[in-house]
Amino acid sequence: RFLRTSRWRRSGSFWPEKRKRTKRRLNRFRRNPFKAPTTTEVENEEIPAQQQASSPQFCLEDVHAALRELTATVTQQKIEVERQRTEIDKLKQQRQAEQVAFSASLLAEGEATVGPFPTHTTLIFKYVLTNVGSAYNPNTGIFTAPVKGLYHFEFHVGVHATNTAAVLVKNTNHIFAAYELQSDGFGTASQSASLLLEAGDTVFVRLWIQSKAFDNQNHHTTFSGSLLFSL
Repeated sequence: RFLRTSRWRRSGSFWPEKRKRTKRRLNRFRRNPFKAPTTTEVENEEIPAQQQASSPQFCLEDVHAALRELTATVTQQKIEVERQRTEIDKLKQQRQAEQVAFSASLLAEGEATVGPFPTHTTLIFKYVLTNVGSAYNPNTGIFTAPVKGLYHFEFHVGVHATNTAAVLVKNTNHIFAAYELQSDGFGTASQSASLLLEAGDTVFVRLWIQSKAFDNQNHHTTFSGSLLFSL
């Protein structure tokens, strides 16, 4: 049934690849005429050498291209993660800046009357009960707005057997004043206001000229404020 390789000619043309396959089959048949060729052997015979060379195991360029694409994707993801981390830090800082509240009284302990003074004088509330955001300065008595927003303030000035007057000041502008005349015993002058502030605006309480402020361990003279919402 097997023909000699010299007979594989058609119209004067010679088929070298077919000759090789036929020769391999003859050699196998001579070694073991009763053994059928395996599937792998048949497939290898049917695949030309140039097609084997182009199979995936030899396509290193495709592997390198895939690695470059993967590297570019990972790099882009790192950039995105860093951007999100920066945005989160910014939101945290903004959140912390929006948490503002303070409350302070004139004296931490003991009993004292402040004034009278020959000019309007800023009251310094030294005993700080609350100072979330550290916007109130107990050394100067001045509150400085950390962010733009709507703030609410109130103050109370204690008086003992005399008169007192005080005013809430925004930057250099007098906002609301409070007055109390007490001929005997204790009294309190109080006032409050909601103010729209820009970041950096200041708010404080001024004791009116020739007025007095009384305070003791019960904290009659106080100054408080908080951020209602930012804008």
